[in-house]
Amino acid sequence: MSRSYDVVIVGAGHGGAQAGIALRQHGFAGSMAMLGDEPELPYERPPLSKDYLAGDKEFARILIRPAAFWEERNVTMLLGQRVTAVDPEPHTVTRSDGEVISYGKLIWATGGSPRRLTCSGHDLVGVHGVRTRADVDRMIGELGDTREVVVIGGGYIGLEAAAVLTKLGKHVTVLEALDRVLARVAGEPLSRFYEAEHRAHGVDVRTGAMVECIEEDDGRATGVRLAGGEVLPAQMVIVGIGIIPAVEPLLAAGAEGGNGVAVDARCRTSLPDVFAIGDCAAHPNGFASGATIRLESVQNANDQATLVAKAIVGGEVEDYDSVPWFWSNQYDLKLQTVGLSTGFDDAVLRGDPATRSFSIVYLRAGQVIALDCVNMVRDYVQGRALVVQRLSPDRAALADPSIPLKSLVPVA
Repeated sequence: MSRSYDVVIVGAGHGGAQAGIALRQHGFAGSMAMLGDEPELPYERPPLSKDYLAGDKEFARILIRPAAFWEERNVTMLLGQRVTAVDPEPHTVTRSDGEVISYGKLIWATGGSPRRLTCSGHDLVGVHGVRTRADVDRMIGELGDTREVVVIGGGYIGLEAAAVLTKLGKHVTVLEALDRVLARVAGEPLSRFYEAEHRAHGVDVRTGAMVECIEEDDGRATGVRLAGGEVLPAQMVIVGIGIIPAVEPLLAAGAEGGNGVAVDARCRTSLPDVFAIGDCAAHPNGFASGATIRLESVQNANDQATLVAKAIVGGEVEDYDSVPWFWSNQYDLKLQTVGLSTGFDDAVLRGDPATRSFSIVYLRAGQVIALDCVNMVRDYVQGRALVVQRLSPDRAALADPSIPLKSLVPVA
């Protein structure tokens, strides 16, 4: 006889964990199971490329909750098996070991898997994505034999890993195919600032760099061959070129979607009693001018999880409209972002990057849509209201760091 639960949560990351937490917080008393493909209890992913890789935090310190928490709240943990199929008619999911589990409501919170290189050598020993504890444990295990590291991809994951590995004494090269790092998520001033910072720490940052293949010796990576023929020696290659949302079973079951599973403003998929949240959910977002987007952030996963929990217990639920926020730690720099800068037509620099404490305010048609704040917590905290209220303050005032951003918010 198959197991049956009132709520089945597929995915034991930030979104899945928060869904379980929020359901109990809002009084849900039914049976609940969380299915994860990793053997570990839910843990925080952002520290993987920072504190955990650096050895500054042991794994127990990045658990979202200890084992006793889930036991006390009667959340059944079914870990170490992937969900391979969803059958919406009888409300069942099938795991990779063949077990069929029935659900009343299904919350899909699977995130995604690292996008892999397609060139030869992509699967060699020494080539790593950075998504799971196992990924980083393999990297840590190889550090002793590693002198040179090539990081492919100049996004946050790649740059964070480069910063940690540089501090660990490795010679690091960062390869970015576009003409600047962080090109997809930030304006040029921020990109150039981080390029300069990494170079000042000894990182060889190369933009417009195209990878031809990974060189090998006896099944191990030994270097990265560029399109022009140059080979960069490397005993470790880290690939940070995005993720592929893990939604194949839902799409195969008939759910609408493509790059992610499509959900409405209340995180409902097109399948009955099936919700999707977090990195894998393509949702309409008011801070992206209503466009349907996937948002890869802890904030988004947590907020969507809480909304779904409220909906399941029958509480009052409004359309999802949480302001996005992100952060990145590199060296002694704390970057905090609020809003989405995609589609900006003006960027105001607030402060001097040479001081390593400044902000960039992004505008579209005069309206503040996002801020990037480097070692500038006050701007991050006060600038949030400019984004949430979609304000259009004086540009000269925005550019003057002596004028507090809160003074640009009209008093209600």
